[in-house]
Amino acid sequence: MLVGAVLGHTGLDLKPHKVRGRLTRRDTPDFWQRAAGMCALYLDPPEGAVVLSTDEKTAIAARSRRYPGRPVRPGGPARQEFEYRRHGTASLVAALDVRTGEVLTEVIARNDAATFTAFLDQLDRAIVPGREIHVVLDNGSSHSARHTKAWLAAHPRRHVRWTPPHASWLNQVELFFSALTRRVVRHGDFASHEDLIEKPEANVIGHNETAKPYRWTYEGTPCLRAAQPRLSSQAPAAGCCDRRRSATGRPASQGPRSRSPYAGPEPRPRRRTGCRIR
Repeated sequence: MLVGAVLGHTGLDLKPHKVRGRLTRRDTPDFWQRAAGMCALYLDPPEGAVVLSTDEKTAIAARSRRYPGRPVRPGGPARQEFEYRRHGTASLVAALDVRTGEVLTEVIARNDAATFTAFLDQLDRAIVPGREIHVVLDNGSSHSARHTKAWLAAHPRRHVRWTPPHASWLNQVELFFSALTRRVVRHGDFASHEDLIEKPEANVIGHNETAKPYRWTYEGTPCLRAAQPRLSSQAPAAGCCDRRRSATGRPASQGPRSRSPYAGPEPRPRRRTGCRIR
């Protein structure tokens, strides 16, 4: 009370009990140019190429509530028990096909360069030979390791677009991870580690059955301005700088659906453990 009274008499709008996080962005002179390049890739992908947005979601916790929750009632929310038991964690790697909205996932035991390049090998076998592949990656350690860069150099049909530092939100697979968290993980009740694997797998299968490209309403005025010279002849379309994404990031219709590129001579690879690769 004394502190509040003193601050009140000063006439200053000070709130020492509140702290807001902030990030000092490193000096990246070409930030908007790189962001614009990604926007251009989303808006106008090269003819016949596959555009994959790829990343990992790590340390998903398997928790089971000690007591049953209570369902939603008129005038009140659902009740979820606070106490829980732990059943370990799981991690997965995913690749979102930007043209179709389909997602390919695999549960991984370790988040390192060897695991990541093994996933890239599976993608290579699943995609029709001869097609160019554009991969959107952030600057995570498994992506920027020497082993990964050597693998990419040995596979020239892959063209990597690196997100600028602190701009992983430009990676469209984050939209899928956000939806997976809201629908399955955040309020999920997982009786075992296997249950944690099976429920996201079922969500991925259901997602792919009705997959559509994402449409964004990101108000990226600086990004849009930076991309304008490259897109001057292109009408506004769905993508990183489009202004029509739903507030929840849910997929919406984006015109005719592209034919899936996963029709090579080999069948699509299946998961070793966990989520099925579709």
